[in-house]
Amino acid sequence: MATKILEVAEVSVIRAAGGVVLRKSRSGETEIAVIHRPQYDDWTLPKGKIEPDESPEDCALREVREETGLRCDLVRPLGCTAYVDRRGRDKVACYWVMEVRGGKFKPGIEVDKLLWLPIDAAVKRLTYGRDRTLLLQQEL
Repeated sequence: MATKILEVAEVSVIRAAGGVVLRKSRSGETEIAVIHRPQYDDWTLPKGKIEPDESPEDCALREVREETGLRCDLVRPLGCTAYVDRRGRDKVACYWVMEVRGGKFKPGIEVDKLLWLPIDAAVKRLTYGRDRTLLLQQEL
């Protein structure tokens, strides 16, 4: 009797981490950093893929620093989003609330603009519903 061997492709999920970076405006209103990526012409929250042997928290801090130039402290976990990326891969991105402790934004190839916006304005500016939902479901 012939035995049929089935090859099962391992389903891999792309794991990413990022930050919802907060600051207080001069008037005391909470503002959020949103970034523009010219390659995609979108407005989103800073995030990126987790490197092998890197914790999600370390990745979130690194990606925020790389994309915004800001050095931050983690305040608390915020939540995760799950979606299919532009290449058709499953992706899960987890976010932390962060506070700025230093640094300065410099436009680059990957991120060319950073805006500090009140929460309502940030929700309206963000391109992706998953980012908007993340902000609206949380107490910032």
